[in-house]
Amino acid sequence: MEPRNYRMVVSTAQDFVTTSAEADRQLHHWLGVMKRYDTSALDKGRNEIAEGVTLDHDAAAGRHGSYSRWRLRESRPGNQGTWQSTLVVRSDNDKDSRRTWLQVDIEHQPAPGQAHIRANTPGIAKLLLDALPAQDGLAEVGTVPKFIEQDDVEEVIEELCEQDRRLPIVVASVPYGQDAEAWTKRVVELVFRHLSGLAVMYVLRPEAQQSFNTALEHHPVFGGGIRTYLPGVDPAWQPDAQRHPVMSRSTIEANVRRAAAILASLPQRLALSHPLPEPLDTLPFRPSRPRPVVDTSSLEELRKELRKAETQRQEAEQSEESKDQEIRDFRLRIKQADDRDFEQIVENDQLYRDFQDAHRKVRFLQKKLEEAGLHALAHTPPPEPEDQPATFAEILDRMDEFTYLRFTGNPKKTKDLDAQCIVNWVTVAWDALHTLNEYAAASAAGTTGGDFRHWCENLPDGSSNRFPSAKVKMKESETVGNNAKWRRQRTFPVPTSVAKEGKLFMQAHLRIGGGNTVSPRLYFHDDGAGTGLVYVGYIGEHPDNTQT
Repeated sequence: MEPRNYRMVVSTAQDFVTTSAEADRQLHHWLGVMKRYDTSALDKGRNEIAEGVTLDHDAAAGRHGSYSRWRLRESRPGNQGTWQSTLVVRSDNDKDSRRTWLQVDIEHQPAPGQAHIRANTPGIAKLLLDALPAQDGLAEVGTVPKFIEQDDVEEVIEELCEQDRRLPIVVASVPYGQDAEAWTKRVVELVFRHLSGLAVMYVLRPEAQQSFNTALEHHPVFGGGIRTYLPGVDPAWQPDAQRHPVMSRSTIEANVRRAAAILASLPQRLALSHPLPEPLDTLPFRPSRPRPVVDTSSLEELRKELRKAETQRQEAEQSEESKDQEIRDFRLRIKQADDRDFEQIVENDQLYRDFQDAHRKVRFLQKKLEEAGLHALAHTPPPEPEDQPATFAEILDRMDEFTYLRFTGNPKKTKDLDAQCIVNWVTVAWDALHTLNEYAAASAAGTTGGDFRHWCENLPDGSSNRFPSAKVKMKESETVGNNAKWRRQRTFPVPTSVAKEGKLFMQAHLRIGGGNTVSPRLYFHDDGAGTGLVYVGYIGEHPDNTQT
């Protein structure tokens, strides 16, 4: 689900008075110069600065901290509803008097019958980041990416591993042979265009790449790819690498604008779902109220106050609808997370049972060999796998080794996986193809006894290949099958002898990897009863569905 709203939460080491004054100056510039509103007579309370445009301002100082808050509401013709922008400057004398918090929220409240519009980075956020020394934990937050020099590697690693950081750290690499400044100007700045206030942005210089990737052995980035490091990086734990998605150079260059939107989606979603710091979360709620009527005998004054009350009633309704939508979105995200967790639990349970079964068989055979006096043979380690491919590109080059398989997919999609840096994907894919080829031979002979999942659960005696049945899914959900776009993404080429259109909607697929945004899949079609072959139509990153 795409995030709709924008939220920036950063802090600064400047005191509240200095920060609040600077925020006020930047707000006037944003409203008066960039938006061309009249800011000549702004005051506390409600200010009507244009037709359909109001600015509410409230502030307070006390024993538990100080704050200043501005809320802009724009309900102008052509806005397709109301845009609400909120800026908060907040100190917290109880916790840390040396830190001042800044929060910017942009929210679209559609008119009845209209759709939500996604909020991008607003001008006020960029103005504040350029004017103030903003931070997220140890890292500086700005509007343009900073270069990681050789001497900066240790410091950046410390920022990545800091437990208290809220924002993702996005690191772009420079392709071999490219000038770092030119690549950054031509590509990286365009891809990072929506990240201001949502992430810490870096470009890894080629001369610093080896040191950086050595320190992050399981979490490297290279070849023009971009990696998003979420909070909680554990450099020593290989499985953790799957939490931190990689965008390949080919994906970026294919469509820079689309790549920029994809790259910003996760940080924007995290910003909205992450709990606010306590000082911001405990901010008092003070809605603007109509000023009391001074001359109650004035009919025009009464009408004016009634209009204000009606406006505030409409604002409250819009706010309530917006909060209801947030709750619905949150419940949907919980359901999707529960579905993913359940699927992972099922797969892990199956893998554990497979492991236990294999372990029992090994111990049984070892005991039999020991009883036969072959103790040394019973404990001889197995030989290393022969001639395993190291990359997906090499897998494609060796597809002719599988007599009963035919790869009909897009080789570029498969080779793109080589930039994603997850070590065991190639091994899993290679094992899957071996097992699938053995199944295809049986399918051509009509001796499988069922589909591929059944085959994996009931391997015939003498089979040397095994693929976990928990990683096999023979059918897509109805939601995917009924979505035209998602169905097209799963429609792959086949010979006209298989389908006269030369393409086929393939539902059967294998989970090659999981745990991050790539989660590669292998799609296939069993035509053993026809051409006597299994057609592999796709090996690549997870096609779109309700969870991507």
